[in-house]
Amino acid sequence: MHDDLIARARVWLAEDPDTETRAELAGLIDAGDVKELAARFSGTLQFGTAGLRGELGAGPMRMNRSVVIRAAAGLAAYLKKNGTPHGGQDAGLVVIGYDARHKSADFARDTAAVMTGAGLRAAVLPRPLPTPVLAFAIRHLGAVAGVEVTASHNPPRDNGYKVYLGDGSQIVPPADAGIAAEIDAIASLHDVPRPDTGWETLDDAVLDAYLARTDAVLAAGSPRTARTVYTAMHGVGRDVLLAAFARAGFPEPVLVAEQADPDPDFPTVAFPNPEEPGAMDLAFARARATGPDLVIANDPDADRCAVAVPDGGDWRMLRGDEVGALLAAHLVRRGVSGTFAESIVSSSLLGRIAGKAGLPYEETLTGFKWIARVDGLRYGYEEALGYCVDPEGVRDKDGITAALLITELASELKEEGRTLLDLLDDLAVEHGLHATDQLSVRVQDLSLIADAMRRLRERPPAELAGLPVTRAEDLTRGTDRLPPTDGLRYTLDGARVIVRPSGTEPKLKCYLEVVVPVADRAGLPSARTRATELLTAIKHDLSTAAGI
Repeated sequence: MHDDLIARARVWLAEDPDTETRAELAGLIDAGDVKELAARFSGTLQFGTAGLRGELGAGPMRMNRSVVIRAAAGLAAYLKKNGTPHGGQDAGLVVIGYDARHKSADFARDTAAVMTGAGLRAAVLPRPLPTPVLAFAIRHLGAVAGVEVTASHNPPRDNGYKVYLGDGSQIVPPADAGIAAEIDAIASLHDVPRPDTGWETLDDAVLDAYLARTDAVLAAGSPRTARTVYTAMHGVGRDVLLAAFARAGFPEPVLVAEQADPDPDFPTVAFPNPEEPGAMDLAFARARATGPDLVIANDPDADRCAVAVPDGGDWRMLRGDEVGALLAAHLVRRGVSGTFAESIVSSSLLGRIAGKAGLPYEETLTGFKWIARVDGLRYGYEEALGYCVDPEGVRDKDGITAALLITELASELKEEGRTLLDLLDDLAVEHGLHATDQLSVRVQDLSLIADAMRRLRERPPAELAGLPVTRAEDLTRGTDRLPPTDGLRYTLDGARVIVRPSGTEPKLKCYLEVVVPVADRAGLPSARTRATELLTAIKHDLSTAAGI
């Protein structure tokens, strides 16, 4: 076992093109660090519908240049075999974008070299830019595929590799398995040609086209008066968002200076995710000092958008489901047509809004790779701060255009002497108070997640918070509307719970929703109290049932 492990590490070391990870791995071999070597060589990072994501470091279980070169070579082989069945007019063009994380530029350059060596054409975005710009560029340039090097809002030690096909959407089965099979077929990195030149670095024309497309998001002549505080969360969103806001004619956002510049170490936050405790503290401090109408935050690759509002003398971040409902109501008020869609973990309020407006509505599995594929999509959102407000431009979540649209809505309400919270109250009276929460458990040992799922499958709860479970579904079997996925769904009398392992982080996630009828605005305080009590009790009972 020990000798085999060392031998495999030495073979990997001989192929590793990166001086940093070579030195790291050589040090582990020389030290005889069997435990760490075993962690690095216990398997390979699995290429799936989220592409690749993992901790930076040497070895096949980490994100590094060797792993990325193999992934790029597998993608190239898949594209050459399959041509353009997934959209795109140019069978030879692959567009590559990247964020400002450690190694992102290296991984983008390696991908371009591999594509060029495989006889495809590679075009790399001019600098670190938001993921939505890459998603836009694929469709704008008619490419057969695109790659975004990003780990989104993961910790600083992580990086990732997200793959899109020519329709501008992230990969879904069976493309993921097809690409993974081609990756597995690569015997040695020495078999992968990687010329030093031959790919194109794009200029700002593609970014200018993206910004021009943002004009389609806003209504002609709409108010543009709402004032914002903005944080880029140490990511790549600042310059693009400022340019989009200037183009639209909004007041220039006040920046959270400490988080404005790209910084792969994310020094002011434990996790660079607006949903994480403490991540918005500096933004709230800036808002208290400047008194804007709302606070807007992007995650580091700017595909997500967080919104906070004044509430009771301080600032409160809206839940993703609240923003999702607000944007839907705004689009309905503007008279849009087309399908509204969301994933199963998001609030059922969207379905009620769409139904009242006479618009088609669809539910999908978790992730924009599914939402973006809904026929006739006009608007899609997911509770994890992801919103697709212009699917003809970007068929993915886009934190820049979502920020524009929510600021337009805030401006319209401001002209009426109202706020986003007033509109949320209107929606609660009209459709019932839809209150959501999440029980999220981060683990070091992934077996704890598997154990929790097994317990719930073997002994599903009969009731939660005193509410009878009227239906329990194991989503691994699929439904008449959904393909199979690793998840559990419980329908209760006035509530809904979904439990699933995270696809991108070592977390078990439980999504809770309760719906409390509201007769009028005077009934809102008691409805909120009741909703909070139910959510708290469901969390407790579910945690007990899952053993977490």
